Amino acid sequence: MADQGVDPGRRRFLTATTAVVGGAGAIAAAIPFLSSWQPSARAQSAGAPVTENISKLQSGQLLRITWRGQPVFVVRRTEDMLKALPGEDGRLRDPNSDNPEQQPAYAKNAHRSIKPEYLVLVGICTHLGCVPLFKPEVIAQPFDADWKGGFYCPCHNSRFDLAGRVYQGVPAPSNLRVPAHRFLDDNTLQIGVDTEGAV
Repeated sequence: MADQGVDPGRRRFLTATTAVVGGAGAIAAAIPFLSSWQPSARAQSAGAPVTENISKLQSGQLLRITWRGQPVFVVRRTEDMLKALPGEDGRLRDPNSDNPEQQPAYAKNAHRSIKPEYLVLVGICTHLGCVPLFKPEVIAQPFDADWKGGFYCPCHNSRFDLAGRVYQGVPAPSNLRVPAHRFLDDNTLQIGVDTEGAV
């Protein structure tokens, strides 16, 4: 009977090969598992900034943009709309926008915007989350005989002026929110990014 000794070199080779193949298998199994922790492309794009060309937006018009699944209103206000804003202060709950959560610091001004002509608001009522209607006409309305234009929420009759400031005596507790935004140039608005580095 021949002596069948153990070849230590072959044993080391088989052990090393098994370890390498096992390690590669573990890595191959871990990659999809770890990838599942990452947000999906759809989720990443939902939170990404939105860039919009506003060159065709006419004075007095509203443009709706979707950002993070929410409607954002961009209104190009006329000179008359801007002149009417101070006259509403006495009827408003927070005319000076003192709540810092309602807008970035650069939009805490009389017109609540970077450029007075352009108003950018999250179009969700601060009462129960309905989408307000844009009512820019300065005419008596069934909900307000002294209406000077703005936003009206048909769900529970909350009203906001043309700067998104809430009127007194309505269910909405605070002004419409101004999202972070900036102008990349005269015709390009980016929502979701603050003004640093913008024009």
